[in-house]
Formats: sequence, C-alpha cells, structure tokens
Amino acid sequence: MRYKPLLSAVLASTLLASGCQAAPTTSNVGPSLTPGSGPLDLAAVCPGTIVVQAAWTPEAEHGALYHLLGQTYTVDAATKKVSGPLVAQGKATGVNIEIRAGGPAIGFQNAGAQMYADPSIMLGQVATDDAIGLSAKQPVIAVAAPFDIAPYMVMWDPAANPSFNSVVDIGKTNTKVLYFNGATYMDYLLGSGILKRSQVDGSYDGSPTRFLAEQGKIAQQGFATNEPFIYEKALPQWKKPVKFQLVHDTGYPIYPEAIVVRADKKAEHSACLKKLVPIIQRSQVEFAKDPSTSNELIVKLNEEYKGFPYSKEQAAYSVAQQLKLKIVGNGANATLGDFDIDRIKQVISIVTPIYSSQRKEIKTGIVPLDLVTNEFIDPTVSLN
Repeated sequence: MRYKPLLSAVLASTLLASGCQAAPTTSNVGPSLTPGSGPLDLAAVCPGTIVVQAAWTPEAEHGALYHLLGQTYTVDAATKKVSGPLVAQGKATGVNIEIRAGGPAIGFQNAGAQMYADPSIMLGQVATDDAIGLSAKQPVIAVAAPFDIAPYMVMWDPAANPSFNSVVDIGKTNTKVLYFNGATYMDYLLGSGILKRSQVDGSYDGSPTRFLAEQGKIAQQGFATNEPFIYEKALPQWKKPVKFQLVHDTGYPIYPEAIVVRADKKAEHSACLKKLVPIIQRSQVEFAKDPSTSNELIVKLNEEYKGFPYSKEQAAYSVAQQLKLKIVGNGANATLGDFDIDRIKQVISIVTPIYSSQRKEIKTGIVPLDLVTNEFIDPTVSLN
C-alpha cells in the first residue's frame, strides 16, 4: 500500500513559511501548441482524455506524469485533479491528460482498485507487490517503470545509533522500528529474519513525534526522497541528518508505482500504449534532467488542493535523491522504464507466501507476464 507521512502541524507551518504562498486561481493558461505528428500524434489511437490515477498527492516522485502537462492546464481543486493537453517533446499530441490525486483524495484506496471502481481511468500507479495482491480479482499489468528502485527506506539517527549501517544491524539489537501497519515490505523484513517481530511497531502515523520524543533512539520507515530533507532542513526540533538504508537493498526489488492498465483493457489500449509508453519514458528522462517547471506545477497543485505542504526546495531535493540513489535509472541495461523479469519472479516468490499467510487471495499460478510487459517499451530511451 502506498503511504506517505502525514506531517505534523508544526512541520506544516514551517514549510508554509519557507515559501508556499496562498493558492492562486484554479487555471493557468499559456500559449497553445501545434499538435504533433507521427509517433507523437495520439489522437487516432488514444482516448480524447487519458485519465491517470496517481498513487498519492502531487510530488516530484510523480514528475514523469506532471511533465506531460504543457503550459495550458486547468486545476479542479474540489476534486483534486489537473487536466490539459498532453505534451510530448514540446508538442501537443492531440489528446488531453487528466491526473487525479491519490492517497487522501480517494480515501487511501489503491490506485489499481480505484481503476476498477471508475472505468474512465486508463492508467494508474501500482507497485509490484500491490499488483500481486490485486491479481485475483482486480488484475493490472504494468507497462512502464518510471522508477527503477523503490525509495522506501528505514531510517535512524547516526548519533544515537553509531553502530548502525544497515537494517540488518538494527535487527541485531532490540531497537524499535516504527512502520505503517500494512506495509508488505515489513512482512518481508520479518519473514527473512532481518528484523524481529518483537522490535517492530505498526502504530506509525507519519508524525515525527515519537522519533523526537525518543531522541532518535528508534528507527522508522520513510522515503529516501522525502524524510531526510524534512528532518535535516524543515523540522525545527531536529535540524540534523538522519541515516538510512533502502528496503530495495535488503533484497526486496519491487518496482514502485509503475504505470499500469487494467488487464482486461490492455488489448483495447494496445495501439495507444505503443505510442504513449515511449512518451512517458522520455517524459521521465526530460523531467530528471530539467525538473524546475514541472516542480513549480507540483508545488502549485499542493497549494490549491490544500493538502500537505510541499515546497520547491523539497521537490528539488526529491529529484536530486532520485538520481543520486539511482531510484530513477536504467537498471541493468541501457533502457529506462523497462522491467527485469527475474526481479518480478523474485518479488512473486517473496510476496506469495506472505499473502498466503494473510489468507489474501492472489491469482493461482501467477507468473511475471501477469504483472508486467515490455512490449510497449522503446529500448532506445535512456537516462544517459
């Protein structure tokens, strides 16, 4: 399940004071663009409006999506969505894109489940482990992976815990580890023996209160693209670095928030996806190299949606971390956005017994091609 911390009131006011202003009007109209042709012309093969269900509120982690919006767009703050011409390489594609906020905007529903509740949604963001959990009754197939590595992490205070260099080190002690109940990767960390059941605490609600009260003598879950900035730069009660390890590096190689379609609609959208997926791949590359304009939109949307505070400094930090930690990257080859089938097999082997123990139904005999496909990927698109 996708989960991002709920910031405390004091943190919210701090971030707002750092530069977020009152919400402007709900639309921003810029110059029109000439429709693209050839591989950039989507009008003949795609829906007039491509509806995308995001996994969370607008953030730089979703830059590949928001980068598809040009200078002309309309914000619907009441329903927390933004729409406008879908732009690729500076040219309109002949169709529109509508990006809907997830998380609290849809009652914390998984984006894949939301796609079944609302058939107008063509694309969603769903992690590999969540897709396995949906496979029996609400199957989705991932068509692109803007992130090669998940930003999920376990963090700690290096001053209070100088012997910690990894999650394995934490597991050798009785140090409490806070996490949001329902995180499947925690079941993996427990089942693999990396952490002990006696030391984990699923009561984490996203607030820094417990970490502060314990003076950093505990560990907690987080996002490597978010909390290190918050704790060091924006949380006045802390204002010092934290250390962390990515859950990916413990042996949990999911693709987080991959771009998915409903399995029963893949054939219907095949002609569209053949053109659209390479556009999404290039959008991620373009955003990673020059995120400033799209980050401004992301910050603005958070202001207008009146959700969690999100500053331009926080967005810039996220992109820097995405690149530094190779969260955005080509993986084992020279292509950005494709799937390593061996990794998918590994995730299936890890997650299947976890869901079985929880009596959660998954597709019988599930295989990687039930979850992902590289058929629409342009192998020439690379971050380098």
